[in-house]
Amino acid sequence: MSSVKEIKPAERTENITYAVRDILLVANEAAKTGKEMLFLNIGDPNLFDFAPPKHIVEHTYKAMLNNKNGYSPSSGIKEAVEAIQKEAERKGIDNVLDLFVTTGASEAIDICLTALVNQGENVLTPTPGYPLYTAIQSKLMSMENPYYLDESNNWQPDIEDIKSKINNKTRAIVLINPNNPTGSLYSLQILQQIIDLALEHNLVIFADEIYDKLLFDGKKHISIASLNKDVSVITFGGLSKNYFVPGFRIGWGVISGRRQNLSKYIEAINKILRSRLSANHPEQYSIRPALEGDQSHLTEAMAKLTVRRDITFNMLNAIPGISCVKPEGAFYAFPRLHMEHKDSEFVNGLIRETGVVVVPGSGFGQVPGTQHFRVVFLPNENILTKAYTNIASYYKKYMNSFAGTAVK
Repeated sequence: MSSVKEIKPAERTENITYAVRDILLVANEAAKTGKEMLFLNIGDPNLFDFAPPKHIVEHTYKAMLNNKNGYSPSSGIKEAVEAIQKEAERKGIDNVLDLFVTTGASEAIDICLTALVNQGENVLTPTPGYPLYTAIQSKLMSMENPYYLDESNNWQPDIEDIKSKINNKTRAIVLINPNNPTGSLYSLQILQQIIDLALEHNLVIFADEIYDKLLFDGKKHISIASLNKDVSVITFGGLSKNYFVPGFRIGWGVISGRRQNLSKYIEAINKILRSRLSANHPEQYSIRPALEGDQSHLTEAMAKLTVRRDITFNMLNAIPGISCVKPEGAFYAFPRLHMEHKDSEFVNGLIRETGVVVVPGSGFGQVPGTQHFRVVFLPNENILTKAYTNIASYYKKYMNSFAGTAVK
């Protein structure tokens, strides 16, 4: 009998982490002790008091009954593609070169990065930012190239930092607007400066706009692709967040810019689209009714989320040693812990002692020397109030446990 040899995984998986779900390992341990668990870690509206418009679900159900259960065209069914085109035009993107439906915006992002980036090249990714991008870069064995968001400027991208990070191996820049995890909404001036950099260095802009309809205080979202017809942009969207169907896994990418710049890249994307066959078929029949139908669910949702955003902002800022920039979109906040100790240690202790589940800022990236955590304010007011009260009590206890430790 031959000796047993360990099967070694690919090196490309070594640096793949996903803090949002990884933290559940700690939460599951805490739950076994019988604690009441207060989950503020995953941005899934359906776990709370949010549901999709009924007409979206009904169209998907009808498609299944009509046996739309086989493969669809690789880029998506005709009516979905047409509806996404109209949606892009409503956003001011009137120079669309190609678009495609994918299994969530995540697949669109993965496909577009895979079709663009070679081993050793890099993509500028926001820090803090959604960890999917760095996970895909690890898989592609490309180099991490984070740029910082400026907490002192409402988490806007730091343009000077971006300029300093561009090199001859940089292929693209990622914008998450509104941003996950900070809830920031980017200004016109910032977007125009990013366009200038992209044009100067021939970069593709990956515009992740999955939260573009979840805006507070009458704010307006500006789609960066609408500001310039020459810049190469892929605008990512989907139904998951705006229409509360993350489980449908329906997203898309819209390519705009100059055809002479992008034609070969577009064909590379379509090669991958064809090779993976298609996105979920019956769920694609929910795209047109979602984008063109009744939008009143957004008014109702934003009324609830505004109350919860305000509770989050006010209660967290009332805790000595914690500060929080006011979110302008999405349903996340990224409060800062003004302390020297690692945010992961604080969060692990918070979960084990209080049952409040948040995600350490290190899981999203942050300026070195700073500590943060992300909260999701989808839960109702009672849960949020209880959670933030527990955070306040634990933070005081945590800091008192370090004799002579001063708050920065």
